[in-house]
Amino acid sequence: MATMESLIGLVNRIQMACTVLGDHGGEGMSLWEALPTVAVVGGQSCGKSSVLESIVGRDFLPRGSGIVTRRPLVLQLHKIERGTEYAEFLHAPRKKFTDFAALRKEIEDETERLTRKSKAISNRPIHLCIYSPNVVNLTLIDLPGLTKVAVEGQPDSIVEDIEMMVRSYVDKPNCIILAISPANQDIATSDAIKLAREVDPSGDRTFGVVTKLDLMDAGTNCLDVLEGRSYKLQHPWVGIVNRSQADINKNVDMMAARRKEQEYFESSPDYGHLAHKMGSVYLAKLLSRHLESVIRQKIPSIVALINRNIDEINAELDRIGRPIGVDGGAQLYTILEMCRAFDRVFKEHLDGGRAGGDRIYGVFDHQLPAALKKLPLERHLSTSNVRKVVSEADGYQPHLIAPEQGYRRLIDGSLGYFKGPAEASVDAVHFILKELVRKSMAETVELKRFPSLQAEIAAASNEALENFRDESRKTVSRLVEMESTYLTAEFFRKIHAESDNNPRDIHNNKHSTTSHPNADRYNDHHFRKIGSNVSAYIGMVCDTLKNTIPKAVVYCQVREARRSLLNLFYAQIGRKEKEQLGRMLDEDPMLMEKKETLSKRLHLYKSARDEIDSVSWK
Repeated sequence: MATMESLIGLVNRIQMACTVLGDHGGEGMSLWEALPTVAVVGGQSCGKSSVLESIVGRDFLPRGSGIVTRRPLVLQLHKIERGTEYAEFLHAPRKKFTDFAALRKEIEDETERLTRKSKAISNRPIHLCIYSPNVVNLTLIDLPGLTKVAVEGQPDSIVEDIEMMVRSYVDKPNCIILAISPANQDIATSDAIKLAREVDPSGDRTFGVVTKLDLMDAGTNCLDVLEGRSYKLQHPWVGIVNRSQADINKNVDMMAARRKEQEYFESSPDYGHLAHKMGSVYLAKLLSRHLESVIRQKIPSIVALINRNIDEINAELDRIGRPIGVDGGAQLYTILEMCRAFDRVFKEHLDGGRAGGDRIYGVFDHQLPAALKKLPLERHLSTSNVRKVVSEADGYQPHLIAPEQGYRRLIDGSLGYFKGPAEASVDAVHFILKELVRKSMAETVELKRFPSLQAEIAAASNEALENFRDESRKTVSRLVEMESTYLTAEFFRKIHAESDNNPRDIHNNKHSTTSHPNADRYNDHHFRKIGSNVSAYIGMVCDTLKNTIPKAVVYCQVREARRSLLNLFYAQIGRKEKEQLGRMLDEDPMLMEKKETLSKRLHLYKSARDEIDSVSWK
């Protein structure tokens, strides 16, 4: 199994990472709250600061009368094997303090940065790490001393404010309470014990510490408390002898003070039999051993919490998107992934997985036939117009057998009307494709994060659709022009043969030539026949174009949109520099910050899980 130092050191590192990332809570229990900590609780002037300095072995905390600790101090002790001991503040991460006297000034300055020079308190903690070969791995939280009355310069609510702040820490089930009480005060009136009893009635989380044993009246001792007769706890009471004010004034070294404290207990007639369980060195080891035990018990629940947080963060990052790499390759990869997502949605619209593609079929099945029916062919092939066209085509010489030039002009004129419906079909499909691009853009969740990229893809897609439309227009125009360029002669030969074999037509032709040999060159029946023949031919061509125009439109527009809608965009981004790619991925700054924070937390949780797995089974 893992050593005590490795487990507690690991927890210290995870707590520090949590602190840096601000993982102090929110909904549910945060990782910081799940990890055991030690909160130092006591009344004003009970000796809390001296206990902490004894555990650290350094004189570094502010001193004075009244409320000296006005912000929580999260003190993380990291044991190092060798080297110079030093300290670092979270608010000044690049600055190493080797002069511990400077720590006191920094704590005072950082406290006044929020509280100004008033005597008010702030619940925003100061985070301090100390690396030393003379400490055990431990996290301690020094809290403002509990008080009963507000003094001059303090707000009236100071008593309740301090108690609420202290409770916010000790209420947590993973918080170990270090209850400090001075020996020259009745334990029944101890503020620390009173509060600990309320939040931890079983006493499982409470360690009792008695300070100032050397200041008790002559002939009295604190054995009833230390041996658990006055107030019994689940854990043993520990006595501490602080440095005297004279020692403080003389700047007596803390290591010398530790030795003096141990000599006091060993030579004391009252406490000699308890000397091996007294003093700041023993207290630090006791807390460290207990922390190690608690951590072992909590490992399954801590790992479960970490796994739950990993799942939640992954789900959130899947929803809002993961951070983008800063190098050009990563940016290009992200852009291509967004394009693939958009292209997938667009194809689903075309292929029927999503609504919209069916409207293209509607153009061919309803709009085009309806437009063809509305063509003014009856007016164009009316008897009067046929007479006019045929007469103009013949000029001064009448046609000998059939008015071929008249036929051709009538057919050309009729086919000219087909360009309008053909181009209208092209435009209608173009409009639908543009609308599907817009809908696909809105439905591609991944793209919502990047408005600039959205605009670039939309512009390139619409430009490609314009190109497809131009090609489609040329193609359908060619289809119509091909019908004019080369007529199906067999159709007219067949009509002529049928006419020759029709007795009624033979009789009408004879009657018209004998009765009216020079009446307007030809009678109305002749022109109606021409109009009827042309109409029949145009009907055949119309049936053909009703089939070929949709084929051309689908081939030139729909097929190309499905195959190569973003080819133009791919060519464009391939020529862009890293800075230009970055501008296309300009997310909302707040969203970018959120994603970056989530990614760091995800990395923290995964690293913590891996470290716990590796350490807990050594």
